[in-house]
Amino acid sequence: MARLGVNIDHVATVRQARKTDEPDPVWAAVEAELGGAQCITFHLREDRRHINDRDARLLKETVATKLNMEMAIATEIADIACELAPDQCTMVPERREELTTEGGLDVVRHAKAIAEVVNRLTDRGIVVSAFIEPDNAQIAASKECGFRAVELWTGGYAHAKTPTEGQAVLGKLKASIGAAKSHGLEVHAGHGLTYRNVAPIAAVAGFSEFNIGHSIVSRAMFVGMRSAVAEMARLLKENESNN
Repeated sequence: MARLGVNIDHVATVRQARKTDEPDPVWAAVEAELGGAQCITFHLREDRRHINDRDARLLKETVATKLNMEMAIATEIADIACELAPDQCTMVPERREELTTEGGLDVVRHAKAIAEVVNRLTDRGIVVSAFIEPDNAQIAASKECGFRAVELWTGGYAHAKTPTEGQAVLGKLKASIGAAKSHGLEVHAGHGLTYRNVAPIAAVAGFSEFNIGHSIVSRAMFVGMRSAVAEMARLLKENESNN
């Protein structure tokens, strides 16, 4: 069964709205694990707009499952990742003006700089994944740069305007899974996945990890983090059996 990774960034977003100490994303990670999360994901941005250094340190000390750090290739962040040594680092594009990560990392264009960071992290024993769009050139470049996994951007599916458009994107994702596996890469999925749209993605064979954040954190406001995570885990399990 594919792992459910819960992204806790938006818990920190609520905290930072008032510059206070609650809600604590570290507590949220514990609750998510108790609800069935098999991976905790966080993004330590250069501007520290939500997750901060204290959070990253405590998550490393307390998360009992897999810890996945999303990061840009900036030297300062790479230094922190090497010191922290999470189980996995997922390289993502980062723009200060964006609300959340939009689109995939351009591994083809920035291959040299990316490969240097990948090598640093790999030498620390960290599994490194590339957050990319479902594109064969990006997949091949990810393999060349030394990534062990790719996380396919599912935003094209999540933002599809019609069922026909959504099916076309699903077809592209399936083809990209095949291409990635032919290069020996593990394949993850993430961006824009919700309780309403996750079933068809979960039913696609080949994904080993789903990273979902905003939808789970939003549901947790009404039912609690444990219940919100358990519900998403159930949806993934029920639909994965359709493969």
